[in-house]
Amino acid sequence: MMDRIAWLGRRGGDRPLVVDGVVDSLESADPLVLSLVLLGVLALVIGGWWLVRWVRRPPGVRLQRVLAKRDEVAVLMHPNPDPDAMATAMGVAEIATSVETEVTLQYSGEIRHQENRAFRTVLDLDLESIESAGELASDDVVLVDHNTPRGFTGAQMIEPLVVVDHHPGNGAGTEFTDVRTEYGAASTIVVEYLEELGATLHTEEAESGIEISPELATGLVYGIQSDTNHLTKGCSRAEFDASAFLFSAIDEDLLDRIANPQVSDDVLQIKADAITEKRVEGSFAICDVGEIGNVDAIPQAADELMQLEGVTAVVVFGKNDGTLHLSGRSRDDRVHMGETLRHAVSDIPMANAGGHARMGGGQLSIDHMNGIGPSDGISDEEFEERLFAALSGERS
Repeated sequence: MMDRIAWLGRRGGDRPLVVDGVVDSLESADPLVLSLVLLGVLALVIGGWWLVRWVRRPPGVRLQRVLAKRDEVAVLMHPNPDPDAMATAMGVAEIATSVETEVTLQYSGEIRHQENRAFRTVLDLDLESIESAGELASDDVVLVDHNTPRGFTGAQMIEPLVVVDHHPGNGAGTEFTDVRTEYGAASTIVVEYLEELGATLHTEEAESGIEISPELATGLVYGIQSDTNHLTKGCSRAEFDASAFLFSAIDEDLLDRIANPQVSDDVLQIKADAITEKRVEGSFAICDVGEIGNVDAIPQAADELMQLEGVTAVVVFGKNDGTLHLSGRSRDDRVHMGETLRHAVSDIPMANAGGHARMGGGQLSIDHMNGIGPSDGISDEEFEERLFAALSGERS
């Protein structure tokens, strides 16, 4: 019975009646209707092809198109920007300029670290300092090397247009977000954008509207180096590929001047204090360097302590203008420094800390640390004990 239903109406051999019906319908259809049907199918095919291309566009191309829709953008670095932040801002500015979008590079805080000052001076960067959201050059803000605005009045009200970062966090741009926590530097991401856009080095014959100058190449390479301790910590393969791509365009003289700036006496003194006053328990070292005038000396002191034989993780902290600043380094697989510092300050109001497995930092209000607000307060000695406990993996 089923065979009869399935093949009922067969004629002329093996072709079912239903197929003959379709063919007969097409043959008898109005040519105009048939043309419209074919055009509709063609439109669907082309539309699907363009949709696939749109979804699969490289991030650099998508970023460039977002920037092209704006007359002006403010590229905002994190407070007290370092070479990676400044180099990333330089790269984004180059992409924006290629589509005739006006760019202003801005930051909050200060540029104090001698390496950071040298980077800005040697590469002749035009950077603007801001203290409030009202000083931003544009309502369209591009965040680089951080994904949540901070460090100035009204920062919490900013909704960035674009976010380009490699740090953990939940911040996002309204039209473009690229956060790659597996990368060692944000500069690497920008190098990939430039490659995707067909940028050429100044040593080559230009094939596109973007040419990577010696200053930009040098800045991006140093940005990568500074955030990965010269390609030895927290690297992915992307850092090496980006450095290799830029290598022939680097200005060695500029690179040397940035990498070897003069060091101030107070920085050397804080480093010395960290070495002589450190407290070591097992393979962990912690030092309170007390009241300081240059907070950028704290991470430098942490770097110095990491050179000590037998030490696998360190934390250095000091006070400046009512805030306790801390910086940590780790080469110990048992210690995720960002999580360690975050845990150590988790119950202190107005405190924030975090970072990567090998490197972290944070700040907390000394008044809140001493007991203002809902907490009971904690002394410097108790805080030091808490840090050792956190390094050891203890959770209160």
